[in-house]
Amino acid sequence: MKRLRPAAERGHVRTDWLDSRHGFSFGHYHDPQWMGWGPLRVLNEDRVAPGAGFPPHGHANMEILSYVVSGALAHRDSGGGEGVIHAGHWQWMSAGHGVEHSEYNASDTETVHFLQVWIQPDRVNTPPAHAQRAFDASARRGRWQTFVSPDGADGSLAIRQQAWVRGIGLTPGERATLQLQGSRRYWLQVVSGAITAGGDALSAGDALGLSEESDALELAAVDEADILVFDLPA
Repeated sequence: MKRLRPAAERGHVRTDWLDSRHGFSFGHYHDPQWMGWGPLRVLNEDRVAPGAGFPPHGHANMEILSYVVSGALAHRDSGGGEGVIHAGHWQWMSAGHGVEHSEYNASDTETVHFLQVWIQPDRVNTPPAHAQRAFDASARRGRWQTFVSPDGADGSLAIRQQAWVRGIGLTPGERATLQLQGSRRYWLQVVSGAITAGGDALSAGDALGLSEESDALELAAVDEADILVFDLPA
């Protein structure tokens, strides 16, 4: 099964400091057709104005990931985790049995553009945890790079779920293959650029959900593209 999620059909929240596009139901945006994709429950594309951000607030039993597209994001949480991540970097916070955190634009002059991702964990009420990683963009030029995994393999962030997040950068005309297993779910998100994915044309913000698919998915870049794939339990 394939489900296309066009960027223009996502939920949209706009304030004086936040421009947020919601791939799944979140906050005041509710669409019963888009409640998540397996344990992937939130995928927001956020743009936060200089100096602004999300003040301290609480979460529990959720794996929360942030991927910065441009700018810089500053994090602080009640468990002692803090840091700043820049373009191409990833941050993980496991809310565990409960944690408060804040996320602010680290710049007073530049908008921060990032993806906010929530994945349900495979265990509950664990101690909260935080980590972040800087990834070399050249390592994913034309090949898959692992950002997130259950065991932290290859320098990835280890999360509390049998899920992987991988990324690839393609130049115009370049091709790649995504191997699929019928027992897994996949969510392909185009961060920037434009591609074709198994015959479907996708541009920045578009996504493709796949389940019960065992054939390889062929990708081809139309424009220079940054692509993420979430490999998830069914």
